[in-house]
Formats: sequence, structure tokens, C-alpha cells
Amino acid sequence: MCSEYSWIPPDGEPMRTAPDQIGVSFSSHHALVYASGQHTVETDLAAGSVIVTGRDPITWLRVDETTEALEIYPDLNLLQRLVPGAEPFESVPPGRDASVHATGSTLSDVAASTLAHRLAGHLLDYYCGRRGGDTASWVPARLDRRTVDRVAAFVDAELSGVLTLDRLAAIARLSPFHFARAFKATTGVAPHEFVTFRRMQRATTLLVQSTAGVDQVAHAVGLSNLSHFRRVFRSHLGVTPGRLREDSKIGPSARRSALRASQHAASSLPDLQR
Repeated sequence: MCSEYSWIPPDGEPMRTAPDQIGVSFSSHHALVYASGQHTVETDLAAGSVIVTGRDPITWLRVDETTEALEIYPDLNLLQRLVPGAEPFESVPPGRDASVHATGSTLSDVAASTLAHRLAGHLLDYYCGRRGGDTASWVPARLDRRTVDRVAAFVDAELSGVLTLDRLAAIARLSPFHFARAFKATTGVAPHEFVTFRRMQRATTLLVQSTAGVDQVAHAVGLSNLSHFRRVFRSHLGVTPGRLREDSKIGPSARRSALRASQHAASSLPDLQR
């Protein structure tokens, strides 16, 4: 699933929206005119409106204001995996969708893949004419200890790479939907939260016990965006990576304090290795 931000000034030329995509308009429009299938419509469009393009493309015949929008292109293969034989999107009039929000926050790999699955499920439920059959299957209330241990070991071994909900679910031999719910029921935290905890613990150890630069530490725990790494680290530890390293250089007592801070930040995480 991918998305694209658009800022388009009016130029009097018709614009076309391809089938099977979702648009979130940040701008409001008065008396715009669009055509889809055999219908031509004139309407006002409020900021925050969601436009779902179904089988037929949409041609925007008159748009007098600058258009600012987010175009979302769902992974049709993901939709088919969730519900084999799922029908294409149904076109709906532009309007609000309380379940669709746009955010400027940077997401981790697991959080982004989890959000993609949630959005895909929402699209299947509300815009494909049927509910996702995957949710009707049996789902375990909890994962057994061996499964949780396998997932934890896999996460620790792959911290520097891309970790997605699909990869974690494959280790547990469950669908991503079932795995996410069962993992949280077992551990008390969502999969993406668990991965973040593990990454921050590894980062703390590297900062205190190695000479690797902060950028190298960020890459070593799978967070190549240095600004994002610093924000996540500070939100979990209460200090920046650089400050933690400087404090750890003062002496053994400061180093022990830094490690205790890491342990305290993860204190709400169950001990999955017991």
C-alpha cells in the first residue's frame, strides 16, 4: 500500500482519478463538477472528505480552487489475501469517513504494516460490498509460550532489518489479523510496541557499551531515519541518545543508571523469555 501527496493549482483542464484508490481532500471546494460512469455531479466538497473511486474512474471536469489531497493506493493483492475473491471497490459519494485519518507522523515498519492491514480491513468492510471473512475464523485467545518465544527470538535476530506484521505472523503460523490480536492478548502489548521496546533496549546497550555512532546505532536497530530514531528514543528513555551516551561516560555508576533507565522504560513489557 502506498500514498502520494498532491498539491494541484486549478488550470481549467480535466483531471482523472484512476479506479481502486482512495483520496482524502485537505482542501474544500465549491461547485466542483465530476463525472463517473454515466453520471455527472455538481457538488461542494468539505475539507477532510474521502473520495473512493470504484470500478469507474472519476473525471474532475471543474475544480476552481487549489487541490490539496492525499491519494492512497491500496495493495489489491493484500485485499485478495485477506478475502479471496473480494469485489472491487464500490464508488460512493464524497463525504466524511470517521475511520480514515491522515497524519504526518513517521511510522515504524511494523506500525506501518499494521496500519495497512487495518485500513485494508476497513476498505473490505465498507467499500467492497462484503465483510472480511478472515475475522470469522477461529482465533486463539492466547499464544502458547513456545510460539511467543519463537516470535521474540525472530525479532531480536532481525532488529536491523525490516520487520512487518506479515513476517511476525508467519513465525506464529497465523494470519496477520489473528496474530496481532492473539499476541496482544498474550503479552499485553501490540506487536509494533513489542518491536519498539526491543529496539530501544538494543539501542541503549549499544550506546552505553560500544563506540558506534548514533547514526550507526539507529541503523543497527532498523531505524534508518535518524530524526525518527531520536524522537522514539527520547519518548521511551526520557533523554536523547547523545545525552545518554555522554552520561554513561562519567563513570560506572552513571552507566548503571543508564541501563536501569532502559529497564524502567521497558518495565511494562512482560518477560517473554521466561
